[in-house]
Amino acid sequence: MDKENLENPVEEVSSKEVKKDFQGLLGSVKQFLRELLDIRQNTDLDATKEAIIADIPFKGHTSWILICSIFIASIGLNANSTAVVIGAMLISPLMGPILGIGMSLAINDIDTLRRSLKNFTVMVVLSILTAYLFFVLFPLRDESSELLARTAPDIRDVLIAFFGGLALVIARAKKGTMASVIFGVAIATALMPPLCTVGFGLAINNYQYAAGAMYLFCINTIFIALATFLVLKLLRFPMVRYVNSQKRRRIARIASLVAILVMIPAGITFWDALQESLFKKQAQNFISEKVAPYQFSGSGRFMEDFTDIEFNGGKEPFIELVFMGNETIPDNVIATWNKQKNEAEGFSRLRDAELQIIQGSQSEQGNQLKYVEELYTSQKNELLGKDEKIKLLESELKRLNKLNAKQIPFQEISAEAETNYDNLEYLAFSNAIRTDFKKLDTVSVFEAKWKRNAKRVTIVKESKKLHNWLKIRLKDSTILLTEIIQD
Repeated sequence: MDKENLENPVEEVSSKEVKKDFQGLLGSVKQFLRELLDIRQNTDLDATKEAIIADIPFKGHTSWILICSIFIASIGLNANSTAVVIGAMLISPLMGPILGIGMSLAINDIDTLRRSLKNFTVMVVLSILTAYLFFVLFPLRDESSELLARTAPDIRDVLIAFFGGLALVIARAKKGTMASVIFGVAIATALMPPLCTVGFGLAINNYQYAAGAMYLFCINTIFIALATFLVLKLLRFPMVRYVNSQKRRRIARIASLVAILVMIPAGITFWDALQESLFKKQAQNFISEKVAPYQFSGSGRFMEDFTDIEFNGGKEPFIELVFMGNETIPDNVIATWNKQKNEAEGFSRLRDAELQIIQGSQSEQGNQLKYVEELYTSQKNELLGKDEKIKLLESELKRLNKLNAKQIPFQEISAEAETNYDNLEYLAFSNAIRTDFKKLDTVSVFEAKWKRNAKRVTIVKESKKLHNWLKIRLKDSTILLTEIIQD
C-alpha cells in the first residue's frame, strides 16, 4: 500500500512534465509560423494606399505609355516573339486601376472606386481600339501561336491571376516595395496580350477569337481585384470615414454589393474552368488508355495530333477522333469504346460526351484527300512552330494525293473497252507494289483476256493499242497490261 502511494506521485509529475513540454513545443511552432507568415508587422498602410491611388489616374504620360505598350505587344504577337510580348507587359500601366478597384471595395471608398472604374474603362477601350487599328492597317496578320494562346483560357489562367494578384498586393503592402515581384506579376498575369488579341479578332472578323481573349482578360481582372480585396481585408486597412452616418452605411452596402458581384462571376468562372479541365483530363486519359493502343492490321493510322476535345460548357460535349488510311475501325470496336466511355471507372465526366469517329477507306480516298486538305488549311496557323506536325500532315497529304491520282474509274473504262475492242472477252484491274530495290511504288495493272477465235496478229495489235489507250485515257504512263489468250 505504501509502495503504491509512492509510485502515483511520480507518474503524476511525469504526466505534467510531458504535457508542459508539449505545450511549450506547440507554442514554439505557433510563434515560428506567426513570424514566418505574418505580414501585418511590416506593412505600411498609408504608403500602400497612396501608391495604389497614385497609379489609378490615366492621362498624359500614362496614356502614351499605354499606347506604346499596346503597339509593342501587338507587334510581338504578330511576329510571334515572346520576348517582345514580355517587354510590353512590363511597361503596361493597366494594373493600377484594377488594384484601385480591389482597394476601394475593401475600404468602402466610393470616390476611388468611381475613379478606378472610369480609368479602367478608358484604358480597356483605348487598348482594344489601338490594337484593332494596328491589325487593320498592318499588312501581315498571321495567326501566330502567341495570339492563339490567348483565345482559350482554362483553370490555370484563373489560378495564375489569383495568386499573381495576391503576390502583387502583398509586395505593394510591404515597407520598401519589392519591384521584382511587381514585374514578375505583370508578366505572369499578362493583361496586355489578351486585349491585343481582342483587337486582332475584331480586325479579321473572327469574333470567337475576340470573345475568348476578352474572357481571359476578364478572368485576370476579376481575380486580381478579388485578391486585392481579400489581402487588404486581412491586413485590416482602415475604412473610409464619412461625416454622415447614413451615407457611410449606404456606401458600405454599395461596396459590399459590388464585392459580392465581383466574387460571384469569379466563383462561376473558377467552377466552369475546373469542370472543363477535369473533362479534358479524363478525355485524354480515355484516348491514351482505350483508343491509342488499338492495333491496325493494315495501313490504318490514328491521327492523335488532330484529336478535338470540346467541353462546350457541359452542353453537347464531344470527342472527335481522326483515323486515316485504307483500314476502317469496325463497328464493334467503336461500340466497345462507347461502352467503356460510359461505364468504365474513371470516365464519369465523359458519359454525356459524343464520340465522333472520322475515318477513311479505300473506296473514299477522294473524301480522305478533301478532309486532309481542309484539316491542313484550318490548322496550318495553329501548327506554327510545330514543324514535326506540319511534316506529318504534309506527308499524309502527299500520300493521299498520290492515291487519288491513281484512282481508276474502272466501270467507265471497261464499258469503253468493250465498245472499242470486239475480241476482248473481259478486262480486270488491280494495284500492285513494284520496287527497283531502291524505292517502292504502286502501279495499276490491267489484265485483258481475248476471245479464243481471235487471230494472234490481231491480238498483238489490239493489245498494244489497248495499252496505249489506257495510258492516255488515265494519264498514267506506268500502267501495265497483261494478256490471257485462250488455247
